Amino acid sequence: MTPEPAVVPLPETAGDAERLLGPGWVETCRAAYRWMVTGRTLDARMQALQRQGRVGFYGAATGQEAVSVAAGLACDPADWVYPGLREQLVALVRGHPLGTYVHHLFADAQDPAVGRNMPCHPTARDVRYVSMSSVIGTQITHAVGTAFALRRRGDRGVALAFFGDGATSANDFHAGLNFGAVYRLPVLFCCTNNQWAISLPVERQSASPTLAAKAAAYGLPGERVDGTDFLATYGALSRSLAALRSGEGPRLLEFVVYRMTAHSSSDDPKRYQPVGWAAAATAHDPVARLTDWMSSAGILSADLRTEVEQAAERTVREAVLGAEATAPPADGTLTEDVYAPSRSPASR
Repeated sequence: MTPEPAVVPLPETAGDAERLLGPGWVETCRAAYRWMVTGRTLDARMQALQRQGRVGFYGAATGQEAVSVAAGLACDPADWVYPGLREQLVALVRGHPLGTYVHHLFADAQDPAVGRNMPCHPTARDVRYVSMSSVIGTQITHAVGTAFALRRRGDRGVALAFFGDGATSANDFHAGLNFGAVYRLPVLFCCTNNQWAISLPVERQSASPTLAAKAAAYGLPGERVDGTDFLATYGALSRSLAALRSGEGPRLLEFVVYRMTAHSSSDDPKRYQPVGWAAAATAHDPVARLTDWMSSAGILSADLRTEVEQAAERTVREAVLGAEATAPPADGTLTEDVYAPSRSPASR
């Protein structure tokens, strides 16, 4: 079997942090903390609203915030993001307005898709974030196709494909990695392994020692990363994106995380997760890990922590109030942008 790729260790000193994040590591950590707290606050509020019947569906990213925030901070504006279910924070970090995203969750008249896409499937052209499909793994081949186009156009952008552990059994995973490797395309495959494909544990998904090890079969480098450690995650993404921009070809990153909530608001994990899973997941909480590390490093004071938490609550509350005050899409929008405008015979 392919040896297990090394897990990047948690930095122990400021020098280690600067090596991973660069000279602006303090501000990078503080920005990450703000976004991760905002994401956690958003998840809690939207899950509560779904239970009240005020939104139809929600898939929380609780426990996976470090990966999405690191990707959003490490990416270049020229890059294209093809998400799975839980990468909404990538779009928000890259500049997509939180208010617009919440309008999407409520499927109201200010939703860019005017209610046509189910919640947590946003599209954000402003930040090159492409709407996901509920069909598992299809975003992988979409990202590869975009990478091929970027190469043809001489564009410096990179395509990032995010997917879960379950998608490594999908046809698109194999076709995407093979095509990307053969043509050495600028595409980064990001497997967010939260150890559950809805109710199927990862050990029943694959007999490979790691999911990163699967890269070797396609001639790609694969790296396993502790996805609950923001610094390790940011470092791995930055190195990989730099390698892709220099023409080194695609690679696969496996981020090991812990799903801290149900798969979605339609799921009951108590029916299949073993006793003790929730405690183990909480012990690997990426928000708590970054909070503790920043506090010990002296870059997160109690006052700053309170300020960030209050700002997150206020921002999410205002976005929800704005969406709830917005009317649903007008009936006429149902057929807008569906048919091409008719042309007279003379103009054909």
